[in-house]
Amino acid sequence: MFGCGFTKTNIYICSIEHSFIDYYLYSAYLPPTRKIGNNKMPEKNHHCTEETDVTATHNCCGGNIFEEKQPMWKRKPIGIIVVSAAIFAVALYLNKFLNHAGIAELIFLVVVAVTGFDIVKGALKGLLKLRFNMNLLITIAAAGAFFIGHGEEGAAVMFLFYVAEFLEDYASERARSSIASLLKMAPDIAHVLRNSQELEVHVHNVNLNEIVVVRPGDKIPLDGIVLKGSSAVNQSQITGESAPVTKKQDDQVFAGTINIEGYLEVRVTRKSNDTILSKIIDLVRKSKEKKSKAEAFIDRFANYYTPSMILMAVIIATVPPFLFGMSLNDWFYRALVLLVVSCPCALAISTPVSMVSGITSATRNGVLIKGGEYVEQMKNVNAIVFDKTGTLTQGRLEVTDIMSFNGYSRTDVLRISASLESHSKHPLAKAIRKKAKNENIELESVQNFKSMLGTGLRGEINNQIFYVGGESLFNGFNIPWKKIRKYDEKGKNTVLLGNNKEIIGLIVLRDQIKDGAEDVVKFLKKENLITVMLTGDKKGTANAVSSYLGLDECYHGLLPEDKVKKIDELITIHGNVAMVGDGVNDAPALAKANIGIAMGAAGSDVAIETADIALMNDDLSKLEYLIKLSKSTMNVVKENVILSVVVKSSFALFAVLGFVTLWMAVGIGDMGLSLAVILNSLRIGLKK
Repeated sequence: MFGCGFTKTNIYICSIEHSFIDYYLYSAYLPPTRKIGNNKMPEKNHHCTEETDVTATHNCCGGNIFEEKQPMWKRKPIGIIVVSAAIFAVALYLNKFLNHAGIAELIFLVVVAVTGFDIVKGALKGLLKLRFNMNLLITIAAAGAFFIGHGEEGAAVMFLFYVAEFLEDYASERARSSIASLLKMAPDIAHVLRNSQELEVHVHNVNLNEIVVVRPGDKIPLDGIVLKGSSAVNQSQITGESAPVTKKQDDQVFAGTINIEGYLEVRVTRKSNDTILSKIIDLVRKSKEKKSKAEAFIDRFANYYTPSMILMAVIIATVPPFLFGMSLNDWFYRALVLLVVSCPCALAISTPVSMVSGITSATRNGVLIKGGEYVEQMKNVNAIVFDKTGTLTQGRLEVTDIMSFNGYSRTDVLRISASLESHSKHPLAKAIRKKAKNENIELESVQNFKSMLGTGLRGEINNQIFYVGGESLFNGFNIPWKKIRKYDEKGKNTVLLGNNKEIIGLIVLRDQIKDGAEDVVKFLKKENLITVMLTGDKKGTANAVSSYLGLDECYHGLLPEDKVKKIDELITIHGNVAMVGDGVNDAPALAKANIGIAMGAAGSDVAIETADIALMNDDLSKLEYLIKLSKSTMNVVKENVILSVVVKSSFALFAVLGFVTLWMAVGIGDMGLSLAVILNSLRIGLKK
């Protein structure tokens, strides 16, 4: 940012387990633990500490865009603006209508003193450090105006510049509003069941595996699993889902989401500093550290711009009068106008305000973007790479067909398979057990169970050995290849069941294509993006999914390290590549791609930490939203930069030619332009 001096702020940090969520906008106490009723429980010492003298660098006008500030209506600037405007109006009246120029001049100085104290202070501090900042430009312009007898314009310059600073502060606050709303989402109190009593406990004092009670209308205090009850829960701030989601026993719930209608008892699975909400807030805060190329360019530009403009103003003020005998007062005034016009506040805020507006808008829609560089880079992606299971498909297998051979019945095949699979956590096992449960089949006891990594399972049922697994487990057996190939071509998975002698059954499973996957692929093709699928699945299944969705390229049978190599190849061929996966098995490939996008990141630490962008809800349509947001954000950045450059350049030219006054320079060329840039940037946040 353009350096305009420094400000010292007091940030209160409650250092309970290093939780960043305990940054407070102002000092706050953590309420003591207490029982519902009369008896208070002992208060706990939270070891709150105060960190002072935290130095934050200001931008050209409005301060650090991420610096925490009080609500607008509580701020001193509102009072300063109102009082200064009244004083300024009195001075103008005395000057224009009562001809008391001397008294008016003194009152104009009062306006400068009230509105310009911090500005002049910042200018002097910068000057002592040989830093030529924007405050210095305005201070010189205001002082020069008084020097040549234009006190009203000097006061106007300082007053309007102060208003411009305030507007940029307001824009910064609006851009940060989603972070503030996330902070407000986190409840302070949880109702915990301890020793058959319901206690009101601060969330920091709730332990893992404790049971919290959540009634209708309450916010869920911590991440956990529903043990009892059923209710609709509004979790839009976490996942971006517009409609409430029904939560019942064994479902996961998140801190900060709102229980709408039912009674819930929730087992806590994450401490307060480790919830998904806390991770989201942390990532949004840190997103400012990763600047886009446009922001980085503005930062470099600032190092040379201000000194250059001061030098140009000196040349304009001295060369025409001393070399060509022109009016010193006239050209000195033009130089002052140029100084005001050259203040690049609008240009300085054009990119960061747009980026923050885009990132916070995405957060409200369930998309976490870890920095402006990814907003910018997403627009330039040439190929989108997808994992298959859990990304393009549901990742939840279901049994579609059961076949029996050699004297065994269909029920026998399902019962024996489900009995063996009851000892496994594999997704195939879960689907087979679910099928047996739906058909009310009672499982058998299994002895001498053994899991053979990568091939299948072995166990004894009623003193007979059975095997369940893939084709490689049954080498030398008479495998029904024709039937297997038929299902492979349809993109289905097959599991074989056999004993020591022969194949006795075949179970067929299918993974459903995810809702919206087809529409997203069509959108990407319309955008001229290459679509690629990488999967560890076998050829038939992979090709079936790829063909159905109309993907451009498909690579199957890949291990995690193979996916990384393939990403390298795709980057070489296509340039910028984005990888979309679940963030668990795909973590290395997500890290290797230019942009890693994790699906269904709510509840997944690995997904949030690995990916550059995280789609909190398991919804592929958010990918379309992300691409559109990236393009619209970068279009707004471009509009802001072009508008700033054109207006500033035009005003600078007209200032030198004598067609622009100090009033016009600060009112239109600075404050008016900054306001236009701010309003244009904030409209990004309106997109859904």
